[in-house]
Amino acid sequence: MTGWTWEYEGYDPAEARLRESLCTLGNGYFATRGALPECSADEVHYPGTYVAGCYNRLTSEVSGRRVENEDLVNLPNWLPLRFRLPDGPWIGPDTAVVLDHREILHLASGLLERFTRFDLGGGRALTVRQERLVHMADPHLAALRTEFTTERYSGPLEVEAALDGTVTNAGVARYRDLDGRHLTHVHGGSATPGTVWLRCRTRTSDIRIALASRLLTDAPVSSRRESGRAVQHTRLHLTPGRTATVDKLVALHTSRDPAISDPLHAAVDRVGRVPGLEELTGSHRTAWGQLWRRAELDVPGEAGTILRLHLFHVLQTLSPHTADLDVGVPARGLHGEAYRGHVFWDELFVLPYLNLHFPEVSRALLHYRYRRLERARTAARDAGRRGAMYPWQSGSDGREEAQKVHLNPRSGRWVPDHSHLQHHVGSAIAYNVWQYCEASGDTEFLHTEGAEMLLQISRFWADAAEYDPHLGRHRIRGVVGPDEYHDAYPGADRPGLDDNAYTNVTAAWVLAHTLDVLRALPEPRRRELDERTGLDGGELEHWEEVSRTLHVPFHEGVISQFEGYGELAELDWPAYRRRYGDIRRLDRILEAEGDTVNRYQASKQADVLMLGYLFSPAELQGLFGRLGHALDERTWRRTVDHYLHRTSHGSTLSGLVHGWVLARDRRAEAWSFCQEALQGDIADIQGGTTGEGIHLGAMAGTLDLVQRGLPGLETRNGALRLNPVPLPELSSYGFTIRYHGHWGVRLRLERGRLEIAVPPSGPAPIDVRLPDRTARLQPGETGHLPLTD
Repeated sequence: MTGWTWEYEGYDPAEARLRESLCTLGNGYFATRGALPECSADEVHYPGTYVAGCYNRLTSEVSGRRVENEDLVNLPNWLPLRFRLPDGPWIGPDTAVVLDHREILHLASGLLERFTRFDLGGGRALTVRQERLVHMADPHLAALRTEFTTERYSGPLEVEAALDGTVTNAGVARYRDLDGRHLTHVHGGSATPGTVWLRCRTRTSDIRIALASRLLTDAPVSSRRESGRAVQHTRLHLTPGRTATVDKLVALHTSRDPAISDPLHAAVDRVGRVPGLEELTGSHRTAWGQLWRRAELDVPGEAGTILRLHLFHVLQTLSPHTADLDVGVPARGLHGEAYRGHVFWDELFVLPYLNLHFPEVSRALLHYRYRRLERARTAARDAGRRGAMYPWQSGSDGREEAQKVHLNPRSGRWVPDHSHLQHHVGSAIAYNVWQYCEASGDTEFLHTEGAEMLLQISRFWADAAEYDPHLGRHRIRGVVGPDEYHDAYPGADRPGLDDNAYTNVTAAWVLAHTLDVLRALPEPRRRELDERTGLDGGELEHWEEVSRTLHVPFHEGVISQFEGYGELAELDWPAYRRRYGDIRRLDRILEAEGDTVNRYQASKQADVLMLGYLFSPAELQGLFGRLGHALDERTWRRTVDHYLHRTSHGSTLSGLVHGWVLARDRRAEAWSFCQEALQGDIADIQGGTTGEGIHLGAMAGTLDLVQRGLPGLETRNGALRLNPVPLPELSSYGFTIRYHGHWGVRLRLERGRLEIAVPPSGPAPIDVRLPDRTARLQPGETGHLPLTD
């Protein structure tokens, strides 16, 4: 890797899926995995194309029961382009001798370049160079340029290009017992000379999909229809040292798109109006250049290169085009089929970064949640609760998409899945509303959709909290926290845990902040909200009480992950590491042994420690003080130590959170966890999961670690608050943010100094608050502020 490129040398089938994920190209509307165009889906390769928000629901027979799942649909493959000598086999890396192979991902321009030199026998060779883009300026376009050059061979080369509608969802081995045939009514045809089209629809959601492909080359192009495919053919004449070029231009539309009447007509018309690949590449490069300016990041060394790759994939999944869509944050990006493309709480790690660069995207992602508020209210009513109970996994319409069972690949058994009890996702949504409004200054959203979501989430928590007269406190029972390993008490006949500390503390925070928001609403808007929701003063008094009396369990001087956690057995961690090596998925190991992690003080990922990720030390102390507990530095440090030694890090988010928390605690081991977060996908530390899709929350979280975590950056009460952490391994870095209408505010931290440059513009000055001083910077002014350790 270099500062702006990501390069793979040599062809390695074992690494193909990982490379294909990390070489995915996208534009926020759709993305295509980095598979080689001549390779079909098999055990080695998996080409996949996914449009944001394009879901379909199917029912499968699993272990004698009918299981319904909604998936992000693998759409027709636009990539296919294969080649051969006359009457010979199709040439590819798995069928021919590869003399040389390189793949280069150009981050600055959003281009994927590929070089392969094939042995044709008898001293002859064929070099294939390809350049691919998924257009960042026009979200419906993609293109592939292929250049063929021979050595010691003169003669024809047959080239076949296609749009392939025979694809299925088969990219995750664990899901292959489930029905993955999402497309139906697949038809192809030809339009103008050199252009073919393919249309289909999803089986149950009835989304119409259309692609059109235009082939540009000096040789004649013919077309034909096959079952489920639209095919184009050309025959090139090659001579040594002379390059022959084939350009494939593609347009993609669905019936979910605005401002079209028919996807097929839109796709054919759009691809026909593209003047050529040079013009397309020029506008694509310009669009990427603008994105990089808005998200400028200056971090030295290897860490900076990895962060740039992470930013690249965040922008491909959630770009300014996302602002026009009704979509959420897919936990695995638009890069594969893991988690079925569902929306979890990962936006908690994504929106804080976007808020300070692309607030219009954050607002659109929050609108996705607001549009599904009524569905969340329905779920709460069905559960006998008031307010809004958002689902742990969300898809098209906001119903609960969490599985009822999941496959343990270690044991081969389907086991119950109780992750739908992670109601803390509602608190994550409320936190994102608050973070977005503080960073953007968007009071209009806060006073309307934001206030309504906060109100209904608070109503749910207040209703879920049951008063315990013996404790004199309110309790929230039957939930699962961020640590998904623990979903029940040992031997219990029903799932769920009582008083998960993270759930209770964040619920108290939501209640308290919602009360503050309601008090600050303009009186006419407050009256409208009261009338719309039936809110009254007695209900608010109850919220105030619950926000101060939610139970937080402790044991041995540390915060308990949940009531009864301290009574669980200790796990022999050294023995399990000796026996299995990698024990990140400790739950699967124990289940295969006939045991359960529910018996042990062992966590998949940060749970209690998530509180230190969301809240600054001062905020956390204030929250616990409101709940009647004195959380001093020593108690928090003991808590950190306790869970640090009892966590297997079975989630890519775990290293990120631990690095963040330890950095705030100014500990030497923080950097090792930061490194793990940086390496999570590029090194595939979860053992093969990156090939099924990148981990978007972890990638965005590493960016936010540099943007907010290390600088101690908070946007609160109309000011930028900074309390930088001196991390020796990263003592000099800079970045650009967008804050309250100021575009391109530059911050740079060097040893002992903070520099902030506010560009000339119309908005009001920016207040900057450090622990020991306050500064006000006017537009056009640069401040140089010394830091004290």
